[in-house]
Parts: sequence; C-alpha cells; structure tokens
Amino acid sequence: MSEFDIAAIRQAASRLQGRVVRTPLLESPMLSERAGCRLFVKAEALQLTGSFKIRGALNKMLSMDEASRNTGIVAFSAGNHGQGVAAAALTVGCPAVIVMPNTAPRIKVNNCRWWGAEVVTYDPQTEDRVEVADRVARLRGMTVVPPFDDYDIMAGQGTCGLEIVEQLNDLHVTPDTIIINCSGGGLASGVAEAVKDAFPDTTILIAEVLGYEKVARSLATGIPQSNPSVPKTVLDGIAGPTAGEKTVAVLRRHQAKGIGVSDSEGLAGVAAAFKMLKIVVEPGGAAALGTVLAGKVDVAGKNVVVIASGGNVDPAVFSSALERS
Repeated sequence: MSEFDIAAIRQAASRLQGRVVRTPLLESPMLSERAGCRLFVKAEALQLTGSFKIRGALNKMLSMDEASRNTGIVAFSAGNHGQGVAAAALTVGCPAVIVMPNTAPRIKVNNCRWWGAEVVTYDPQTEDRVEVADRVARLRGMTVVPPFDDYDIMAGQGTCGLEIVEQLNDLHVTPDTIIINCSGGGLASGVAEAVKDAFPDTTILIAEVLGYEKVARSLATGIPQSNPSVPKTVLDGIAGPTAGEKTVAVLRRHQAKGIGVSDSEGLAGVAAAFKMLKIVVEPGGAAALGTVLAGKVDVAGKNVVVIASGGNVDPAVFSSALERS
C-alpha cells in the first residue's frame, strides 16, 4: 500500500469481516462517576489473541501475494504483535517466526508458540530486534511483518477506530477526547485516522511510558525519535524503543498530544477495569484508562473514549494490581 487514508481502513475492514472480533464499547456508571466524565472503554483485550494486534497482522497477510505467504513471515515483538502475527499466520496457512526479547512476559511467549509460531529470543540490552529479524528473514527467505510502521498494519489497526465510530453513532454520542495506548504508533495512527474522519473536532491523546515518551518527542520535532534505553516497567506492551516515521506523520496531521503514564497509574487502570467492567487488561493496555483516573487529562463533563488495548497479563502482575487498589 502506497497511501494511508480512511479508504484504506475501510478496505481493511472488508478484508477482516468475520475474521476478527467486533469488540464491545463498554460503559460503567460507577467508572464514569469516578472519572468525572462519560467514559467509554473499547475492550480490545477481548479480541482474538488478547489484543488489537491481529487486526493489522491479518490485514497485512491478506494483502500479501500467495508466494510471499507460502515462504513465511518474521515479526519482532514484545509479545502482542507476535501473538497477532502467529494467529494470523495460522489463519492464512503460512510459517511464522517471532523474534522476542528475552524479557518478554512468559504468557506472551507461550501464546505465540500455542498459535504454531517458532520463537527466537534476543537480548534487548545488547541486540537490535530489527537486525535479528532481518537476519532470520534473509537466511530463511521470509518476509518481515513490521509491528507498526506499515500502512497495511496501520489500516488494520484502524478498523478498531471504525468500530468505535459506529458504536458511538449508535449511541448518538460525539467524543470530545480519545486516549490511545501507544508504543510505535500503529494503533494510535489508525484509530486517529478513523475517528477524525467522522469526528474532526475530537482531541487525540496518546499514552506512553512516563520518561520514555519517544512518540510525543517525535510529534514535537517532526522526526521519529528513539528511547535512549529500555525502560524497566510493567507497561511492557507500550515500551517499544522507537517511533514510526509513517505513524508519526499521521498523528502530527491529527495534532495528537502525548501523556506519560507511570507503572502505578497503569496498575490502577488494571484494577479499575476488572472491578468495574469485569475485564482483564494488562498494564500497558490499561495505561489510557490510568491517565483518566489519575486526573492527568481534563475530562470533566466530557465524552471520553479509552482503548483497553491488550489483556495478556502475567497472573502475578494482575494480582499485584488488585492488591494495590
């Protein structure tokens, strides 16, 4: 795909029809009262593989030619993209290798293997994930499926935004603000494109690991930035090292702004999602919700949407979140 726009997202939605879950847009009066706004939570934790990632991965593979699918694909991921690629590869019947850091949560590694993918690990302190993936692809003649900076991936993730638009329209609600968890920007850029097409006055905010806001820095400079080191955080799902060139361009066009999220705020989001919505969300997937509950965003009296982008949380971390609340 050479261009990215709302038409690309609609085409992706057509490809994915009947292949992915149309996840619910949840609302709890108790949660809204606590947040001080009318708060909607898009429950992508209930998606196949436990995160939004299968949307982009499957759209990418369905866009590839048959020969490329038959030789197989390689993906690099902290976990959720890997699971999405593994599941998508199984769906279309192609071999898959997932390159993962040796620090990735065990549940995400095991889930990739469950979907039939081979997992190759690397040390994030000394090795570059892109170089490792490129080496595997070169040696095996496979195609690299990037996690975010790819128009097919972005369009697939944007189908989440199309669903949000449809669900809000059914409720006759216009969103004032949408907050999207952000690592490289694939989900954020796709959702921003879909939402702003329907609701041009909606404010787009992205939630990143506090102190490691490389996408926010990229939005300020117009140049994709990287984090100087790997954060030690439970927000692993949004702790990717680099921002995407394509994703940043889309987010800048939609005047997105960044918010830093601490571990404690992400864990508070996990607890709130479980207690008030009865869904299991991982800390990185609950970051956007955590920013609202922490009062970091002016939401008073507004219609606000957050995306619970993933639910692949280690049991010990989940228990810790509930105990802290």
